[in-house]
Amino acid sequence: MLLALAGCQSAPKREQGDAPTVVSLNPCSDAILAEVAAPGQLLAISHYSHDPAATSMPLEQARRFAITGGTVEEVLALDPDVVVAGSFLPPASRAAFDRLGIQVETIGIASTLEDSLSQIRQLAALTGDAAAGEELVRQVETAWRQSAHYGPPMSTLMWQEGGIVPGPESLIARMLDHSGFALHSAARGLAQGAYLPLEAVLADPPALVLAASDERMLTHQVLGKMQGTAYRDFDPALLYCGGPTIIRALARLAQVRASI
Repeated sequence: MLLALAGCQSAPKREQGDAPTVVSLNPCSDAILAEVAAPGQLLAISHYSHDPAATSMPLEQARRFAITGGTVEEVLALDPDVVVAGSFLPPASRAAFDRLGIQVETIGIASTLEDSLSQIRQLAALTGDAAAGEELVRQVETAWRQSAHYGPPMSTLMWQEGGIVPGPESLIARMLDHSGFALHSAARGLAQGAYLPLEAVLADPPALVLAASDERMLTHQVLGKMQGTAYRDFDPALLYCGGPTIIRALARLAQVRASI
C-alpha cells in the first residue's frame, strides 16, 4: 500500500504566505501545536493524546482536535502541508510522505529546558506564528523562574509504571532538581529505566515517594506507613514532554512541596 501511495502525484503546493496545515503524530508536538497553531490549522493530533494513559496535554483540550493513528493513508486523507513526527518515524512512512510532497518535520526528546524552548520556537516557526511561540516560551520561562527552590533538596523517588525510575539526564529529573527534589534513584547509581522493587524502597527509603502509576506495587499500603517518608501521586502525563507540559509539571511539584 505504501508503494502505491508513494507513486501518487504529489499534492499542489500552498500559495506563498499561506499558513501551512499540520498533522501531528507525536504527543509532545501535539501539546505545543495546540498552543501555537491558528484555529483550523492543526488538522489532527496523535491518537495518544486522546488516551488518558498516554496524553501529555489535558484531555479536554486534546478532544477539541481530530486524531490519527499515524498511517500514511490516514494522513493522506487529511491532506496536510506538513506532518510533525518524532525522530523514530518509520523510514517507509517518511519516504512515502516525501514522495507525496508532504513536508515532514521531526522533533526529538527534550531533556533540558533549552531543548524544550527550541522545540516551541521550531514548531511556532513552522506554523508561521513566531509570536505565539515566543508567548509560550515566556510562560514556560516564567514558570521555571518562579518554581526555583534554593533550600536543601528532598530525597525523592520518582517511581513510574512498572517500577522503573527516570534517568538523571531526563527532563523530569531536571525539573525535580530545579524544584528542590534530589533524585533518590540517581544517588544510588540507577540509570534511565532501571527497575526498583518495593523491597529496595522499604530497605532504603527516600524522604518522598512520587508514584506516577496506580499499579499495585506503587500503591501498596505499606508505603503510607513508612516513618519519615511522605507519599504523593504524580500524573504520568507530566513525565515525558516539554512545552506547556513543563508548566503543569512544575505546578504539581510546587503543590507537593507545599503539602509536606
